[in-house]
Amino acid sequence: MSDGADIHLLIVDDDERIRGLLQKFLMRNGFWVTAARSAAHARALLGGLEFDLIVLDVMMPGEDGITFTRWLRREGSTPILLLTAKAETGNRIEGFEAGADDYLPKPFEPKELLLRINAILRRVPAARQAEQGPKFLHLGPVRYDVERGEMWSGQELVRLTATESALMRIFAAKPGEAFSREQLVADLGRDDGQASARAVDVQITRLRRKIETDPKQPRYLQTVRGAGYMLAPD
Repeated sequence: MSDGADIHLLIVDDDERIRGLLQKFLMRNGFWVTAARSAAHARALLGGLEFDLIVLDVMMPGEDGITFTRWLRREGSTPILLLTAKAETGNRIEGFEAGADDYLPKPFEPKELLLRINAILRRVPAARQAEQGPKFLHLGPVRYDVERGEMWSGQELVRLTATESALMRIFAAKPGEAFSREQLVADLGRDDGQASARAVDVQITRLRRKIETDPKQPRYLQTVRGAGYMLAPD
């Protein structure tokens, strides 16, 4: 049994056999699991239930997983793990750009799925270990609440995905210090080489859109030549 007894997962896959196998496996590992056969079915479930993480198949009839991921991101920040039969980097990057937190190519070992789920779920609680420092960081009109892990633009809460939240907590713990892509990949719990380094770049680009007045000429989330990325608050 894992310590995930209070964690509610949503599995979205049009393959009934895979849905059943994943549901049984994850329940045996201590999770509370609900399964949906399509994006439409998942939307109906999301109307009345809250989930801690969504495991979502990309290749589904009707609305595919990438399109559904974009919709999910407009609605909230629940972590998303994509399952895809396509192993090409371009398809993985498309998933990250849509707002997914991680991906797992098919076929996969159930144990690897479990490891990936736990890695995603660790990002939020692990980041709650507060380090000494200012309670708020000011990034022009945006302010970041270090203790709560919340970003505000004026009186409006800025929605952050789980990965964006994890990145902000990493940067906010040491403002003014550069983090290499390799460090960020390791801190985010990914370990699959260049694809993940590229995925970090994608996440930085998405985060800049929420922070910067001009994301193409970043003032606060800076690229440090030869060193990586750095948060430079006012």
